[in-house]
Amino acid sequence: MKTRKVMLSAAAGALVAVGQTAAADELTLCWAAWDPANALVELSKDFEAQSGHTMSFEFVPWPNFADRMLNELNSGGQLCDLMIGDSQWIGGAAESGHYIKMNDFFEAEGISMDDFLPATVTGYAEWPKGTPNYWALPAYADVVGWTYRKDWFEREDIRAAFQDEYGRELTVPETQAELMEVAKFFQGREIDGRTVYGAAIYTERGSEGITMGVTNALYNFGFEYENPDQPYDLAGYVNSPEAVAGLEFYKELYDCCTPPGSSDWYMSENIDAYKSGQVALQMNFAFIWPGVEADPNVGGGKSGYFANPEGPGGHFAQLGGQGISVVSYSDSQDAALEYIKWFAQPEIQQRWWDMGGASAMRSVVEDPGFATSQPYAQTFLDSMAIVKDFWAEPSYASLLLAMQDRVHDYVIAGNGTAQEALDALVEDWTEVFEDDGKI
Repeated sequence: MKTRKVMLSAAAGALVAVGQTAAADELTLCWAAWDPANALVELSKDFEAQSGHTMSFEFVPWPNFADRMLNELNSGGQLCDLMIGDSQWIGGAAESGHYIKMNDFFEAEGISMDDFLPATVTGYAEWPKGTPNYWALPAYADVVGWTYRKDWFEREDIRAAFQDEYGRELTVPETQAELMEVAKFFQGREIDGRTVYGAAIYTERGSEGITMGVTNALYNFGFEYENPDQPYDLAGYVNSPEAVAGLEFYKELYDCCTPPGSSDWYMSENIDAYKSGQVALQMNFAFIWPGVEADPNVGGGKSGYFANPEGPGGHFAQLGGQGISVVSYSDSQDAALEYIKWFAQPEIQQRWWDMGGASAMRSVVEDPGFATSQPYAQTFLDSMAIVKDFWAEPSYASLLLAMQDRVHDYVIAGNGTAQEALDALVEDWTEVFEDDGKI
């Protein structure tokens, strides 16, 4: 049974230092079910030892994570004391009062957002964006990047074949055009007596998958969410000629260069295809890289990593990752804030990275030894420097659903044109913002 405590207001409250509480609480931390969550369980044993509190965890598989946890928040449920919620939730959670505001707590405890990567502060903690109003501590820095079969790229027979076909050396793609060439080259090629394919990309429709994939092409061709000078002005930006070209590129990549039956793939399916030797390239969030390195089939130097390649309209990668927040409906907010204070310590953040997490703290990622600490560390830094995120508006779920449907219907089902898909998306999003009173 949790100890009842006086709920902290969003503005301020009695702050209790780690190890000084009068009574021990049982805290429940809610997150997605994936490898980093397992690492956090181990890391949190240090907090239990220091504080006397007991940690329990509620982890939900990614395809069900948003529905399960947003329902919990929207119902005012008390399951979760701490929530590691997706970056897109921050606007809705702040405006609906699901999370407590952290500003006064951060100031009292000497926790500065300047100590974290700016992109993660904006992406995981701020609402409204661009203002110093914080509803979370950056918890897990993540970004879409690429994994490739380095051992295949280094084989002389494969390199010679690529040189003959494209008139250049087989190298890590630096542009979207080079990415397409490499994927086409490997598609249907026989390697060691087995037919392989070019790339595993995000195509899943039910949650967020194809949106988290297609944006890595859209951004780099020139897609914009809105007019930079007039918020919620969408026409001519979402559906610009450049955005159309980016969507057409992603469809071509799907049509030409993916394994059969990959019409509804997201993180786990891409991992499986890569580890089983089906594909030369894999699009996925950076969280998978420690597991790739440890895998007996593709790890130990057989794999390499590269940031999402630039396009004719820019160089960006889709931001992933999450912040950690205190749920306003918790009856153990004091203890939950103790956890935030503990987690924000530089030494804990360093251990978080060492154990397979992904710290957003600058003292960790800007350390001179960080880039060589893991084979993928430099790619992580390069990728986090070019991040861009989806809408974090309170109506993000409606915005996401519309994009999932429009993009999947064109890219995977082959219905209509890219222009028609993006024109319809502008109409969908305009209706959402009109309903919200934004336009």
